[in-house]
Amino acid sequence: MSSSTSSAAAEFARRRQSPVQRVQHLLHGYPWLSPLFLLVLTFVIFSVINPRFAAPNAQSLLLQQVAVVACLAIGQTLVILTAGIDLSVGAVTILAMMIMATLAAESGVPGFLAILIGIALAVGAGFLNGFLVTRVGLPPFIVTLGTLSIFTAIALLYSGGSSIQNNRLPDIINLTGETFKVGPFNITVGVIMVLVLYAVVGFALSQTAWGRHIYAVGDEPEAARLSGIASKRVLLSVYTVAGLIYGIAAWVQIGRAGAATPNGIPDANLDSITAVVIGGTSLFGGRGGLIGSLLGAIIVGAFTLGLSLAGVDQQWRLFAIGVLVIVAVSVDQWIRKVKA
Repeated sequence: MSSSTSSAAAEFARRRQSPVQRVQHLLHGYPWLSPLFLLVLTFVIFSVINPRFAAPNAQSLLLQQVAVVACLAIGQTLVILTAGIDLSVGAVTILAMMIMATLAAESGVPGFLAILIGIALAVGAGFLNGFLVTRVGLPPFIVTLGTLSIFTAIALLYSGGSSIQNNRLPDIINLTGETFKVGPFNITVGVIMVLVLYAVVGFALSQTAWGRHIYAVGDEPEAARLSGIASKRVLLSVYTVAGLIYGIAAWVQIGRAGAATPNGIPDANLDSITAVVIGGTSLFGGRGGLIGSLLGAIIVGAFTLGLSLAGVDQQWRLFAIGVLVIVAVSVDQWIRKVKA
């Protein structure tokens, strides 16, 4: 009897909600809906402004351009879900990329082994970030701000600041840049790898205890600890897995750019955070998901491509992305005020 009374009360409360409150509750339960709506709106507007935007060639270029940022956004999403932030994303990726390329081109290391060493180094970098956060007790912002400079310096010292072109690299390292036809679209192997990563990590987040623990630690750290979750171990695993993903992103970047260069992804940190925030993942942790981050990465790429085709200056493109970030954070703040 009490159960039916409770259900009736909940139904009554739902009916008393205004349309705005219903939207607020909907977005709270499904954070990826707002970036999906924004993405559809973006495609419609830019297709009207310039029909070339919707052409298969333009869309193929868009997917290839966002592949690296979308990959980095996976690791950034994991970290932000725990209420942290990773400012060393780009530095770890560049370091791993230069290690792979330099070992293969100048040290004669087989391509596959060079890739494994580069990824292993990125995993180690992620573990170091996690160790400093969990064992030393430093704030994620400070830790990753420091390792940003450290990893950048190591990459420049190791590579001598010079680029390595793809014609000096083994085929397996260039594999991620290989294209193939999917209907009218040209898709690269790197794009497929990133989509597979989204599927694997997305499954882990939604269907495993590890994923549930990540959300719990990000939402209420103290409550998670009291419930028996090893919060520090979860955080350490998150930063380590993020490092693994950055290592894979380094491989994708070599194929995407056709070279390994220390200046290949100068805006990686900002772009990955932007994709995650626009994708609906809360900077306060505990709410969001990978679907939104993928949509956020595509939105950033679509804005850049669409405004470029519309003849808008670079300064106004940056302005538009900045406005998007502020609006996304404002929407997140509004959604967090939802009453259960």
